[in-house]
Amino acid sequence: MLDIVRTVATLRDQVDEWRRAGQRIALVPTMGALHAGHLSLVHQGRETCDRVVATIFVNPAQFGPSEDFATYPRGEADDVTKLEAAGVDLLFAPDVGEMYPENFATNVTVSGITDCLCGLSRPGFFDGVATVVSKLLLQALPDVAVFGDKDYQQLLVIRRVVRDLNIPVDIIGAPTVREQDGLALSSRNAYLGTAERQQAAALFRSLGTAAENIETGRGEPEAETAAALQRLTESGFTKIDYFELRDAETLAPAVNLQRPSRLFAAAWLGATRLIDNVSVAARAIPN
Repeated sequence: MLDIVRTVATLRDQVDEWRRAGQRIALVPTMGALHAGHLSLVHQGRETCDRVVATIFVNPAQFGPSEDFATYPRGEADDVTKLEAAGVDLLFAPDVGEMYPENFATNVTVSGITDCLCGLSRPGFFDGVATVVSKLLLQALPDVAVFGDKDYQQLLVIRRVVRDLNIPVDIIGAPTVREQDGLALSSRNAYLGTAERQQAAALFRSLGTAAENIETGRGEPEAETAAALQRLTESGFTKIDYFELRDAETLAPAVNLQRPSRLFAAAWLGATRLIDNVSVAARAIPN
């Protein structure tokens, strides 16, 4: 039976016991509504550590006033079954009062890499992410924490927080898990209607086509981006927040194509916002 704890004190007591036994701990933070992508993070943690702690906390600080905090998918009982089958040792599932007690007044803000992409289209989002992840890392003090590459900008933000605040944890990025048609797994995919679900695969196809053409030199970023935007519109996407090529390390606009870069996209099908990204290999330097 999976142990579930609700308070920071009980979480720390269990982690301290494992540490005294010389065991390494991996942390897998989630907001619940778990799918195979989340479970791949658990497996990654299990490969590197003796114990795995998962967290479930739908963080109100990373939702804007008009976003889906109230309707975000929740189902702890089902999540517990999945985590237990995946070999998680402990679930930390605090309530809002435990994470943000009365008179809570501290926020973590990361500048620079949050000034683009989701940082522009979701104001305040990364402050909420940086704050809650900082708290979870300090509450559990794991040896490693695992996050998915699907949220690549978030992964870079968390790495910057850990580096700048000297939090003693290694951050591991895990590959995006996809459906057979390429759609990246996401809890919000549950919002998609039947027709929208079929249309959604166009996001990954558009990213893949543009990335291949840029890598090989068959197309240039500006033209490939324009073509991708047209394909997405024709596929039924109703709004496109961004479709951009950016440096894989700094998230600055990709100018030097001899450096690794990534294509990032965020687009809407009706009321559902989907995000994805793919790597773009550095072009060979001409002879």
